[in-house]
Amino acid sequence: MRNTAKITTAVLAVGALTLGLSACGSDKSNSASDTSGPLVVAASPTPHAEILDYIKDNLAKKAGLDLQVKEFTDYVTPNTATEDGSVGANYFQNQPYLDDFNKKNGTHIVPVVTVHLEPLGLYSHKIKKTDELKSGATVAVPNDTVNEARALKLLASKGLITLKDGAGNSATTQDIAKNPKNLKFKELEAAQTPRSLDDVDAAVINGNYAISSGLKPAKDALFLESATNNPYGNFLAVKKGNESDPRVKKLAKLLTSPEVKKFIEDKYAGSVIPSF
Repeated sequence: MRNTAKITTAVLAVGALTLGLSACGSDKSNSASDTSGPLVVAASPTPHAEILDYIKDNLAKKAGLDLQVKEFTDYVTPNTATEDGSVGANYFQNQPYLDDFNKKNGTHIVPVVTVHLEPLGLYSHKIKKTDELKSGATVAVPNDTVNEARALKLLASKGLITLKDGAGNSATTQDIAKNPKNLKFKELEAAQTPRSLDDVDAAVINGNYAISSGLKPAKDALFLESATNNPYGNFLAVKKGNESDPRVKKLAKLLTSPEVKKFIEDKYAGSVIPSF
């Protein structure tokens, strides 16, 4: 049994606001301030915590790293907890998401090392290929700023929609210029998109949520993002100023080691792609 602290979204819903409000100016001691203690890392369960658990069980002791993993099922609390110092680092996000989060929340999280890409994909329980999407079909997309834009760009790359010129990392359905199939969009929290598959015609799902719901992106997706020049690689991140923490440096080295690369390739078979 993994020695991993599991924290559910239901419990965190109340705590996230408190963490956000206390993120600035807190003088209390925390897990990030004592570099001689264990490094506590906040992570999404799949694949991030699984990768960290592999390191904890197989590589950390030899490297002299005391690693603890806390699982979070939302995309907010890992950053507020890192800012607050409740954890020393996090591993769950990409650069466009972090840029948007820091801007909106006044946080100071910075990337340390990019580890992997989880290709976003379109999935369906009702069709087997995209040309079977009927006029007026409903497609679920993540509702957070960056992932909604990412989902719309994916659909545009396959010709299902056309986005307005200049639509960037904050694009919404209002930025759709052409919609030849008159698709309807259901905006949901990213974690809920796999559960919507029985209720919609198709859904754009983040790779980690696809895997944790039993889908195999490389096999089950109607199509996936290209990994070439993809800006959405997931990285280890810390609060600014903690990049030189020796524990963080040890973990960064382990996360980009040949052993971890092999683990990712063997376990996820193309559904998660090493970025190093």
